[in-house]
Amino acid sequence: MPNDRIDLRPPPMADPRPDADLVASARAGSADAFAVIMRLNNRLLFRAARGVVADDAEAQDIVQETYLRAFTSLDTFRGDAALSTWLVRIAINTALSARRTRGRFVSMEQSEEDGGDSWQETLMAMRSADRERPDAMAERGQMRDILQAAIERLPAMYRSVFMLRAVEDMSVDEAAFCLGVSGDVVKTRFLRARMMLRAILAEQAAPYLHGTFQFAGSRCDAVVSHVLAQLDVRGLLTPH
Repeated sequence: MPNDRIDLRPPPMADPRPDADLVASARAGSADAFAVIMRLNNRLLFRAARGVVADDAEAQDIVQETYLRAFTSLDTFRGDAALSTWLVRIAINTALSARRTRGRFVSMEQSEEDGGDSWQETLMAMRSADRERPDAMAERGQMRDILQAAIERLPAMYRSVFMLRAVEDMSVDEAAFCLGVSGDVVKTRFLRARMMLRAILAEQAAPYLHGTFQFAGSRCDAVVSHVLAQLDVRGLLTPH
């Protein structure tokens, strides 16, 4: 890579370096290491943020703020959890803080009876949409849109668990760590979230989960550019 510019292209494959090596390079101010970490985790963090907030633009802001918080405190990363898991926990806390700032309080500890719109209303609305468009499940893009709309309607306390467990395939322990709740809470809320969706989407949803909430292209580039520029301003990158 030329010394006079930062390569913002996505890496051709998953970076083979372990977390410890990437973190060590980032601590030394390597723009390449920062970029690789972001490329590897952008979609995961975006989905984690969207599990708490209901707006794509706000979720993107949260992803950027997450990186800035994480990269300016890399000394606190001890490797007890995977780097990606550590970043997700920061993203969720950042998203929760953003909601509190806007007066939209969400507690990951609230009871199962609390948490926003009722799941019965969710299912009724989705059933109506399905009756109006009986051929909606036939096309892949339409299926993805319907699934995403259904997930969006879940109360945040369930959506956040569903995004981590079903969409990102996190384990119970990983999701519990990220959300700051017990494994039993994760299991209960994931089951409830699946019940909310199953009546409408059933087995047709499974093949399309990994295609939802995409975060690539210009958005991915924008996050990398923004965070690298901020790190440069703060003197955290090595001179070219």
